Amino acid sequence: MYGRRASQLLKEIDSSEAGQLAPFNSDTFDQVIRECNEHNAQFQSLIRKMVEQNLDIETTRNEDHYGAAIHHLSLLRNKRCLMLKALHPTRYNRAEVIQSFRWKIGPVLPHDIQEKLHFSEKEYFKNHSAAIKSYISEMDIDLTVDMVPPKDPYIQVRVLEDIGEVSLGDHSVSLTKNSLHFLRRTDAEQFISQGLMEEFLE
Repeated sequence: MYGRRASQLLKEIDSSEAGQLAPFNSDTFDQVIRECNEHNAQFQSLIRKMVEQNLDIETTRNEDHYGAAIHHLSLLRNKRCLMLKALHPTRYNRAEVIQSFRWKIGPVLPHDIQEKLHFSEKEYFKNHSAAIKSYISEMDIDLTVDMVPPKDPYIQVRVLEDIGEVSLGDHSVSLTKNSLHFLRRTDAEQFISQGLMEEFLE
């Protein structure tokens, strides 16, 4: 039945929570796109048939006219559902949620989040991150640090996963699991946001 797959996309929007990213349903999304292509092909075929019969497509009211109208309206409905899925203004704006990951998590997304993204959304995040990095480099100011200055520029952290040898400023440090370190807050934040370390409060 026409529109059934598109209605599934709307049900996914209704069941989603604000600010949360549900897995991208590529199968249903692609099926709706294929249905759009089928509607367009049928619409074009019926219009060509009327033109070949020298019928005025503006005034003729026959089965071909009504068939073309059904395919046209179905195509428009499916397109609206696809756009709503991608850019819901209040509850499900995936683009805004994906952008927020750059500020909350950093330039590298955890595997569990990457699994929820469509290939085009991964590219979108990659390009968004590159634009921010370029701007930060050009302006020579890090926009990703705390907006409110911390009381102490250094924090004590515990490493949660083996990270290995990393270069921090003018020195390198080995970040092994369960080790404790006294690091600059700006150096530690990227690892904390990725869940690789946590602030250690005695």
